[in-house]
Amino acid sequence: MTTEAIDIDALVRDIARDARDASLLLANAPTDQKNQAILRLAELIEKNVDSLRSENAKDLAAAEENGITPAMLKRLELSDRMLSDMLAGARQVAALPDPLGESLETYQHPQGFTIEKVRVPIGVIGIIYESRPNVTVDCAILCLKSGNASILRGGKEAYHTNIALAKIVTQALADSGLPPKASQFIPTKDRAALNTLLKLDQQIQCIIPRGGEGLIRFVSENSHIPVIKHFDGICTLYADKSLNVEQATDLVVNSKCQKPSVCNAAENLLVHRDVAENALPKIAAALKTQNVELRGDPDTKTILEQAGIECLAATEEDWGTEYLDLILSIKVVDSIDEAIAFINQYGSSHSDCIITTDKAAAETFLNGVDSATVYWNVSTRFTDGFEFGLGAEIGISTDKLHARGPMGLRELCSYKFKIVGTGQIRS
Repeated sequence: MTTEAIDIDALVRDIARDARDASLLLANAPTDQKNQAILRLAELIEKNVDSLRSENAKDLAAAEENGITPAMLKRLELSDRMLSDMLAGARQVAALPDPLGESLETYQHPQGFTIEKVRVPIGVIGIIYESRPNVTVDCAILCLKSGNASILRGGKEAYHTNIALAKIVTQALADSGLPPKASQFIPTKDRAALNTLLKLDQQIQCIIPRGGEGLIRFVSENSHIPVIKHFDGICTLYADKSLNVEQATDLVVNSKCQKPSVCNAAENLLVHRDVAENALPKIAAALKTQNVELRGDPDTKTILEQAGIECLAATEEDWGTEYLDLILSIKVVDSIDEAIAFINQYGSSHSDCIITTDKAAAETFLNGVDSATVYWNVSTRFTDGFEFGLGAEIGISTDKLHARGPMGLRELCSYKFKIVGTGQIRS
């Protein structure tokens, strides 16, 4: 092991120990003090916009030199929209009820003592993420409000921006009288830091990776700490035989095109055979105006080519591919049952939608699709913590244990049992 690796190992271990100590203090911090820190953070971001953009420019320049894709470059940019969303998210989180101490259940034991189940923090949460610098702020404030210490490991492509944002988080904590070590950014690009972090199960209680499938699989396979994750977002819209074609067109275009590089963008479209010849050309024409490449099964290709719309042949691999780009795979199906079976086979349990005017069909879909979020006549792009009223999200989980879907304050909590009696003993 090199001296550099030993130094990084020691650095990460020190960060984890400090975070554990800070988490025990933060768990009992008053709600008003936590809110004060979050609002102070928003103030500091507004005051430091110019310096933040200067640091972000360094990251953008390096990314362009390294040939990063336009979609990834957009995720990296500290745009007006990203800054506005960060500030709105911070203020919304500050306004939300504190989840800690909430009574979940109460049981009166036959021997006269009370058992109460209450929300408590998880402890120390490690967040490993790529590209988007807003994650630094979103995760810091959600962990803070829910009483958890956070260790942030951002990607090298946003290193300068993340360092600058992390310093502001630390200042906001200190200005509000909270332990500055309650949120720490690991200040190195070396992969060795991640390898150490994933082994520290005595100090860290939960790991949340956010990024590409490669990163998430690496974390899942190498972590000694429980991991909350989703590998990819293969989201499907199903246009049922009872549908409003204009509404369907708007929903498909928005789900695919509004921001194609994110995990809640649509990758597949299923269309019921009874309406395919009428609906498909109209939907496809609208997608083509947005420069979407279409890949279809034989029935789709025939229908679209007869309408003069270009469509490539879809392969078996296409149905399970997360494009993160302006590409959509289309298949004609014979029934809602076939649509549900397709989604449960090829989807990633993320976000799926039925477009229909038939309530019974919608209920069948909503109950039959095994995904974290299921929609009826709503764009899949709404799978987002802010849109769900959570203020922000620390991630989206497609797991079923502990948390599922967008994760906000409550999903960052565990619980404990408080038992109060008058001297009862068990016979």
